[in-house]
Amino acid sequence: MFQGKKIIAVIPARGGSKGFPRKNVQELSGKPLVAWSIGSAQASKLLDHFVVTTDDVTISKVSEDWGAQVICRPSELATDTANIESALFHALEQIEGNWDLIVLLQPTSPLRLGQDIDDCIRTMFQKNAPAAISVCEPQKSPYWMYKVSEEARMSPVAAEIHAVRRQDLPKVYSLNGAVYVAEIEWLKSNGRFMSADTAAHIMPMFRSVDIDSELDLVIAESIFKNFNTNF
Repeated sequence: MFQGKKIIAVIPARGGSKGFPRKNVQELSGKPLVAWSIGSAQASKLLDHFVVTTDDVTISKVSEDWGAQVICRPSELATDTANIESALFHALEQIEGNWDLIVLLQPTSPLRLGQDIDDCIRTMFQKNAPAAISVCEPQKSPYWMYKVSEEARMSPVAAEIHAVRRQDLPKVYSLNGAVYVAEIEWLKSNGRFMSADTAAHIMPMFRSVDIDSELDLVIAESIFKNFNTNF
C-alpha cells in the first residue's frame, strides 16, 4: 500500500504475435521475456500484488514457474485488435480484493526495473494526476522527420522548426511502453491511460527498449552484456 492506496499490477502476455511469433517466451539473457517483467514486479516496493493475464498455455506455465499468479484471458480479449484495457478489467474481475490503482506492465519491456515502476507511481502522486505513463527521449527527433510524396518529394513533419543542431530542437518524448499507472475508477471512466491530465515519468533510453522484433531482442541482449546495470 502506498499513500493509503492498494496497488495491483497486470502483465498482459498473449500468445499470438504476427510480427514476432512466440515473442513473450523468447529467451533473453537466460530468461523467457515475460520473466523479466515478473522480476521487476517482484522487485517493486509499492505493488501489493501482480498477475499475468494470458490466453496461452505455455506462457501460463512459464509465468507460474517464475512466481506469478496467472489469469486465463478469453480468446476474444487476446486478438491483435483487442483493447488492452478490456483485458485489464477482465483480470481485475478475477482477483479477490479491493484495489485503488492498476499498473500495466507490458512484457515487451524487459529492461524496466522495479524502481521504474515505483518511480512512475510516485510521479502520479507528486503531480496530483489520475494516471502516469513512462516516456523517454526518442533516438531521432520528429523535427528531423519528413513526409514523402508520391513524387518522392520531401516535406518536414514540423515545418515551423528549422534548427540544425539537436540541442537547438524542442525537447520531446515518446511513450516507451514500460509502465502505465492509473486510478482504477478514473481508467474505467476515461477508457485509456492517456489523457490531458496524465503525467509523464521520464526513463532513460537504455532501459526503454520495446521488444517488437528479433532486432530489438538483439539490442536488449547487447545492453545486458555491455552496460553496467542492476538487472
